[in-house]
Amino acid sequence: MNVAVSHIAIKKVTADTVADVDDVLATEEPLEIRINYGKADARIQKSLSVTMRTPGADTELAIGFLFTEGIIKQYSDVKGAFTIPDNIVQVVLKEDVELDLAKLERHFYTTSSCGVCGKSSINAIKTVCDVAGGADTLQVSSTLIYKLPDMLRKQQAVFDTTGGLHASALFDEAGNLILLREDVGRHNALDKLIGAALEQNIVPLDKHILLLSGRASFELIQKAAMAGIKIVTAVGAPSSLAAQTAAEFGMTLIGFLRGERFNIYTGNQRVTI
Repeated sequence: MNVAVSHIAIKKVTADTVADVDDVLATEEPLEIRINYGKADARIQKSLSVTMRTPGADTELAIGFLFTEGIIKQYSDVKGAFTIPDNIVQVVLKEDVELDLAKLERHFYTTSSCGVCGKSSINAIKTVCDVAGGADTLQVSSTLIYKLPDMLRKQQAVFDTTGGLHASALFDEAGNLILLREDVGRHNALDKLIGAALEQNIVPLDKHILLLSGRASFELIQKAAMAGIKIVTAVGAPSSLAAQTAAEFGMTLIGFLRGERFNIYTGNQRVTI
């Protein structure tokens, strides 16, 4: 059974008919993220976040969330991660991982539409964003960028069924699809993708292109910056703070990528036309 979708009986109304039919919706359920940390003889368990997400890849989501929030620095900080009944995932950190206890006192509540809101400033991201990449030589052509949305849509199985999911896709500089994750929450989809990239030991992602199926909001650019991503493309529009954040981190931000057209908001030097 595909837990990412739910079936529901509905009445379908048109101008001439009313029919009882079955419909398929994207599943949305809460996920509690817990961490277990501290010295071996004094372990502490803490509930850190509740997020509304589409079930699936829950450990990737949790690890990606911890990384993009600056709570862990690399995948090797994680000793293990597992799911618990009733929509709980627990991430066990290694004994020598030192955490910012003040940061842990923040209580996150994220929804599928909001993301991690309330950041005080772009400077707050810079204090925890220490992913070092290689030489900044990434260049992509406009022809390659045009092709990305079609490649994404061909792989969005759950979206084709429900029409209700966001996607984050990672491509290499040759345009090959490396990773794809879907979720009812756009920020969850990206956390799942970054969590998977951490598990595959390919972070920093400074030689990759990120494609977002919707708009480019501030929290998505924040998460991309944490993973070292240099080129972010989006089918929808960026917000003003997203563009400002991309500029601050020297990222290329592309929006309104539809058909053979797009807008470059920052970092046009990486795009050959």
